Amino acid sequence: MPVDVLVGLQWGDEGKGKIVDVLAPTYDVVARFQGGPNAGHTLTFDGIKHVLHQVPSGIFHPHILNVVGNGVVLDPVVFRQELQKLTDRGVDYSRNLYISRKAQLILPSHRALDRINEESRGGDKIGSTLKGIGPTYQDKIGRTGLRVGDILLPDFEQRYREAVARHATIAEFHGRGLDIDQFEADFFSAVDFMRTLQLTDTEYLLNDLLREGKNILAEGAQGSMLDIDFGTYPYVTSSSTIVAGACTGLGIAPRHINKVYGISKAYCTRVGAGPFPTELHDEVGEQIRAAGREFGATTGRPRRCGWIDLPALRYSIMLNGVTEIHLMKADVLDEFDEIRVCTHYELPNGEKTDHLPDHGDLEKLTPVYISMTGWRTNLQAISDPQALPTELKDYVQFLEQHLEVPISIVSVGPDRVSTLHMN
Repeated sequence: MPVDVLVGLQWGDEGKGKIVDVLAPTYDVVARFQGGPNAGHTLTFDGIKHVLHQVPSGIFHPHILNVVGNGVVLDPVVFRQELQKLTDRGVDYSRNLYISRKAQLILPSHRALDRINEESRGGDKIGSTLKGIGPTYQDKIGRTGLRVGDILLPDFEQRYREAVARHATIAEFHGRGLDIDQFEADFFSAVDFMRTLQLTDTEYLLNDLLREGKNILAEGAQGSMLDIDFGTYPYVTSSSTIVAGACTGLGIAPRHINKVYGISKAYCTRVGAGPFPTELHDEVGEQIRAAGREFGATTGRPRRCGWIDLPALRYSIMLNGVTEIHLMKADVLDEFDEIRVCTHYELPNGEKTDHLPDHGDLEKLTPVYISMTGWRTNLQAISDPQALPTELKDYVQFLEQHLEVPISIVSVGPDRVSTLHMN
């Protein structure tokens, strides 16, 4: 059976967690392939909101295997807290949660370095979540990181001390200390807890399941515009957030990839620093933020808001080979008389382009908009796609024509039941 991949097409926070939860019952396995606790996937059902950070979003379905892949960076303390919350809600993860031995560990010193590095940038901050993600991926690439499998070795604590000593040297370069003593007891306690979980070579597990005919949904974190290579560098995350990251982050061959679900909001948001061509600095942007409750699931930071950006979406669709789009949070635009869509950019020389320039040029361009009539309808009251207002159908059709990919799902509310299948 194939592997289908779910990726965000914007700057993250598109609603991937909800869609994984909706699609999960049709899959045998949900596997997370990159990122760490800097990502928050929000799922709402039965009137209760659940926020996951490192646990795959299929965990609420007991018949589904959930795999944390080797491409993930894992914070034991956050992971234990997350699993405790699941236990408190009656979720038994003991049999259907597997963690890759090759996933990288986030240490307390990584979090300290993250803050030191960000503060050292002065006014040119990246907008890091300060969860230790960047320094952990740096250690991974530098071949000095610790992996989940290392906690099973008799000399793990020695390896940990050596890593902290290296990090202390980096901190000293900035004239700072790590100051992590108060966090270490909790870290080692969480490591002890991790040893009780199903730690395995998940690349073998996943490929064995494929041979058995199981179908797998690969779940990405963040968004394509935050990809380490193709995002708005350097204002990006530290991992490959596009479909290619699913192969390296899970140990599966490209030939297994089948469908690619691209997740996009009906508008745009971004957290942290970096270019954002369609950002709104007026009352309209504030209205979108308020209506969409646009605050980070991980940090609580207010998200920057703007109109949908088709050149950026086309770029993400190209990179990922998207086969269908899921349009999220259409209900947030319920109260608008006018909906605007960025179709092109105007460059400083007056030329128009529908290509995404490099980030330096992104800050110099002007978005070119077309206006469409708003639907002025309470979409959350609609359960039949045929009952959607004509104006929203026109909006969806316009996006499909310009993006050349079908929109198969329109989300009209946070709950899993507020999900309309268009085909």
